[in-house]
Amino acid sequence: MKHEWRKKEKAVYLPKNKPEIIEVPTYNYIVLSGKGNPNSDLFAESIGALYSIAYGIKMTLKKSDSSPADYNDWTVYPLEGVWDISEEAKKNYTGVLNKDDLVYDIMIRQPDFVDQDFFNQILEITKKKKPHPLLDKVRFEKISDGRCVQMLHIGSYDNEPESFAIMETFAKNAQLVRKSKIHREIYLSDFRKVPEDKLKTVLRFGVE
Repeated sequence: MKHEWRKKEKAVYLPKNKPEIIEVPTYNYIVLSGKGNPNSDLFAESIGALYSIAYGIKMTLKKSDSSPADYNDWTVYPLEGVWDISEEAKKNYTGVLNKDDLVYDIMIRQPDFVDQDFFNQILEITKKKKPHPLLDKVRFEKISDGRCVQMLHIGSYDNEPESFAIMETFAKNAQLVRKSKIHREIYLSDFRKVPEDKLKTVLRFGVE
């Protein structure tokens, strides 16, 4: 039976629109780092590069006669992004965000049975079938978020500070401290198809 994250991993991907504490384990990801405005053509191309590999991994395993012993077909996981601003921007930060100063790691989670070696194989195949210079920058990485506060944000990405303020108050009341301004976003909606006021995004930051 296909593993569908929307049904079987609701705690991780489908929180309510109020803050909660979650312990996030280590997951496998394919990752692409970048900087600059997410409204740029480069950012859109970066997303395309990630998905070309994600679907390459999925379809190759689905058609393979020698899949891993613990293989199970799955629904491709949603796009995620870990966001910060450049070190230079931090030195001169005035409280107003300039999107050109953003730095990010965008990523798509992979099942546990996908490892570094298999990723390397699919990456080389994808480079030949769909060559793109960004593919040279995609990497395989294990990431653990650990203890976090998260909530579902509904609406424009530009209104996320309102949700973060609610999350920070919740963390303070729970006697937790936000580790840094770095945060994770999980995109449950396709911004190309969903009206801005109905976009659904999981927001998450680490606490201690």
